[in-house]
Amino acid sequence: MATSLDELPRIGAPATRALHSAGHMTLRDLAGVPKSQVAALHGMGPKALGIIEAALAEHNLALS
Repeated sequence: MATSLDELPRIGAPATRALHSAGHMTLRDLAGVPKSQVAALHGMGPKALGIIEAALAEHNLALS
């Protein structure tokens, strides 16, 4: 089942909080954001980053 562009994928609470505090409330908000910027967020681990990339790919979108 594809993740809606209007929500974040199911990732851990620390990663979700990190995205919210950086202003990224939905998957759509992350399209085109530099991968290095997302990876540098406190609480963002490689597993969550991979889930985000996979969810974006389902919509033919990506981090930059």
